[in-house]
Amino acid sequence: MEERIKRLKKERNAIILAHNYQPSQIQDISDFVGDSLDLSRKAVEVDAEIIVFCGVYFMAETANILSPEKITLLPNAHAGCQLADMITVEALKEKKKKYPDAAVVCYVNSPAAVKAESDICCTSANALAVVNSLNGFDKVIFVPDKNLGSYVASMTGKEIILWDGYCPVHDDIEPGQVEKLKESYSGAVFIAHPECRPDVLNLADEVLGTSGMVRFAKETSAKEIIVGTEEGMIYRLQKENPEKKFVKIEGAICKDMKIITLDRIEKSLKNLGTRVVVPKEVRVKAEEAVNKMIKIS
Repeated sequence: MEERIKRLKKERNAIILAHNYQPSQIQDISDFVGDSLDLSRKAVEVDAEIIVFCGVYFMAETANILSPEKITLLPNAHAGCQLADMITVEALKEKKKKYPDAAVVCYVNSPAAVKAESDICCTSANALAVVNSLNGFDKVIFVPDKNLGSYVASMTGKEIILWDGYCPVHDDIEPGQVEKLKESYSGAVFIAHPECRPDVLNLADEVLGTSGMVRFAKETSAKEIIVGTEEGMIYRLQKENPEKKFVKIEGAICKDMKIITLDRIEKSLKNLGTRVVVPKEVRVKAEEAVNKMIKIS
């Protein structure tokens, strides 16, 4: 099957992108592995007519926003995101009416239509820089992740108005789990994704997005690292740093990230099905919010 996929990819002039949380076999067959924004930017740079995005729906939307001239395929159309589902355009418009003097910062883990209704987007890595870049705004509506928003609020002088959304995978990580692992691996460092709850982040040696985790794992002298994010991240970290030990948090599994299979990729390339197309009126506004972020990055 892998050989058939490689052949189809060449015939279609396609590129396969995989998020860090994808299963190992999907990461291995992909041309690039990374976080959602890195992958979408990579899709812009490469000379390919078709993007096969192995991730969840909002990620494929972002790729289509930045590369509308290319065909964007999501091998399984049911790959959604519970965090992204926790906000709607209608609800955001109501919040904006309540705080008319506030800017809207939208985490990229959101639907395209919500990005289009926002002033600027951010990632977990650049959220603080984005918020601080908003000169003339003392108030910021931060959507939709309250944990990431709370983390930013702890480091900025601006008033952060939090949305009541969260990633269930990260929000379910308990301080007790981390403390037990720290006891078992006394020499280990603990790195945590900022989508984790504040009481978990308080235990972290470093708070990092997935790209930051990749860099940290290469640069640190620590030989044991407890990884506070979705377990798919472990595979890439271990593959790139075989001399180190990476410890996962039990139960930190995103089911939506696991429903893309090699079979689905092959069918998608064969039939060019499961296309993701962001309507132009949404795409243009969303692209503006994303590009503002990219300039800051």
